[in-house]
Amino acid sequence: MSTHIPIADWERVTTREVTVGDVTLRVFDHGEGRPGRPPVVLCHGFPELAFSWRHQLFALAAAGYRVLAPDMRGYGGSGRPEDADAYDILTLCGDLIAVIDDVGADDAVFVGHDWGAAVVWQLALAHPERVRAVAGMSVPVTPRAPVAPVPILRERLGEDFYMVWFQEPGVADAALHRDVRRTLVTKEIYSPEWADRTERADGELSPPPWLDDDELAYYVDTFERTGFTGGLNYYRNLDRNWVLTEHLADRRVTQPALFITGSKDVVAQFMPAKDLDRMLTDQRGNIVLDGAGHWIQQQRPDAVNAALLEFVSGVG
Repeated sequence: MSTHIPIADWERVTTREVTVGDVTLRVFDHGEGRPGRPPVVLCHGFPELAFSWRHQLFALAAAGYRVLAPDMRGYGGSGRPEDADAYDILTLCGDLIAVIDDVGADDAVFVGHDWGAAVVWQLALAHPERVRAVAGMSVPVTPRAPVAPVPILRERLGEDFYMVWFQEPGVADAALHRDVRRTLVTKEIYSPEWADRTERADGELSPPPWLDDDELAYYVDTFERTGFTGGLNYYRNLDRNWVLTEHLADRRVTQPALFITGSKDVVAQFMPAKDLDRMLTDQRGNIVLDGAGHWIQQQRPDAVNAALLEFVSGVG
């Protein structure tokens, strides 16, 4: 059983403001770090917050690392530009460079989950000199698609597939915000059918076993205030990202790299980790946690912490 992290402990973590252009990021900053050790930057996905790394932030800091966990652009206490073009992948990479520049670090170990994983993989390709090592969870690094991805998704998985449904501004935004608690605890993949359903099954609004009422309230309160548009705008840049990263098509991740996923993670159904050997030249592990789902760092914090601590100890 993992040690529970009280909300009050999280709320006492120091935060810093990092300004990137006209956007200010809120970054949780914990741990002194030891000489020679790079900081560890934890990057969350959709729909999460820096708070989703609470178990890892305290464990890594206790092991002697300085840990930086931003509310990613569009989320929580960070800026939420209205223009969807402000969320392209290279801009998101620039945010992470600004985070380590702000603490005077030449490089860092970057760890990402879900969309955070997509960003840190891309960061390793675009700015290899700033990435000491990289770990992705749930979303693997993949080769460049032969054509823009949204038409492929639309053809193969249909208009109702969540990444396609998310493309129309305002539609999913309103549906997800209508009942934030339901949005955050649903076991289903978001879709128009899910959004239109008015009847609630018994227990549909109950948090999963790894999320207590106070933790769920932290998420609900935040997303009721911010909405989901910032996170949805990441998806609205999928095709634009494909264009912007053409110059990186032949690159591979040469830094020490780790991938962690759950055996029941639905992402593997449409984004399998079959190309890791092709894309990673220094793969230090491909860990599949039996029985774990998508929200892996919260659902299996002890196993994830152990894997991350072993990984970061081997790279500096």
